[in-house]
Amino acid sequence: MDSYAAVERALRTAAPHLLVDVAADALREHWGAVGVELRMADYAVTSLQVVEPVPLATEPVSVHDSPQGRAFGAQEPRVERGSGGLVTVHLPVTIRGDRMGVLSVSLPEARYEKAMLPELVHICEALGHEILVAERDTDLYLVARRAARLTLAAEVQWQLLPGRSLDRPEFTLGAHLEPAYAIFGDGYDWAVSASTLTLAVTNGMGEGINASLLSSLATNALRNARRAGLGLADQAALADQAIYGQYRGKAYLSVLLMRFDLATGDVEAVDAGSPRLWRMRGSEVEQVRFEAQLPLGMFEDTQYTTEHFQVLAGDRLLFGSDGVYDTRSASGETYGDRALARSMSSTRLLPPSQVPRAVLGELATYRSGVPLADDALVVCVDWAGRG
Repeated sequence: MDSYAAVERALRTAAPHLLVDVAADALREHWGAVGVELRMADYAVTSLQVVEPVPLATEPVSVHDSPQGRAFGAQEPRVERGSGGLVTVHLPVTIRGDRMGVLSVSLPEARYEKAMLPELVHICEALGHEILVAERDTDLYLVARRAARLTLAAEVQWQLLPGRSLDRPEFTLGAHLEPAYAIFGDGYDWAVSASTLTLAVTNGMGEGINASLLSSLATNALRNARRAGLGLADQAALADQAIYGQYRGKAYLSVLLMRFDLATGDVEAVDAGSPRLWRMRGSEVEQVRFEAQLPLGMFEDTQYTTEHFQVLAGDRLLFGSDGVYDTRSASGETYGDRALARSMSSTRLLPPSQVPRAVLGELATYRSGVPLADDALVVCVDWAGRG
């Protein structure tokens, strides 16, 4: 652990853009590494791209059929024995369940021991934490996540999102948004305290920068109300007033706002013209229905009320925007609730971090190459509860 502590200290004091270089130097000194490479998952989670001064100078590798991708998908170290007496260890870089990328460390076979894997995993955790801090001061790691240029609207929207997944003892959460590089204003937000998980799934209106600006106003208004300690209904009301004050009813936004009690599984919800929610309990899939209320910003001084339902250990919840269930096939048939229920059943063995991408993959097959006309957003929550 002395070696690990030395690497951690080096990372903590490194310049933001030099984290990979500092990690590589420390791994050479303490473990005899001869090669170190960090790859970040792109926004669409289809490729892993090297963090380097010139973006995409090195060919990306696939998330689905590469050694690095298998380590990323399984969230476990993968050991690859190559030519020239080298062993390369591919290690997932993941922070609190949010899958960021993969660190590949090449060592002479004579220096490699299985017993060093736990320390290398700890180094990946330290590196991931430092990357999150460094992103305040450098674009290096954000640029490495781009397989193509983001539209301005997508740039605004991605900066709003808290991450792609989150892992806590009481729940595991995963989310994904398509199309990743040119989006239309849908989004999600979450916050966790000692006793609650607050989750907002938003369905935007319009397209391009106007949709992203509307989504940004709504998300920040909800955050402002939440951080002021307001109740769920008042959070919706404050965001409603902010949007109406700006757009006077010409633009509005749907949201499903929920607060989970981590101890009891009681869920308080406000449905404001919301994205839909499905629940899988055992092998049974059903839609959870709420009393429909007006979208945020449609009218002045709208009052919102909360509803309650219960989640049990083992429940899986799936949230989908209208870009999912309204998507049409080449023949013009909508995807619909029934197909989404089948998709939930077919992905039941996957962890929540992989479910949204898998569901959207099935949606792409259903479209048969027809481009998405709207955002397709999927959020998956597996509930374990306490005790």
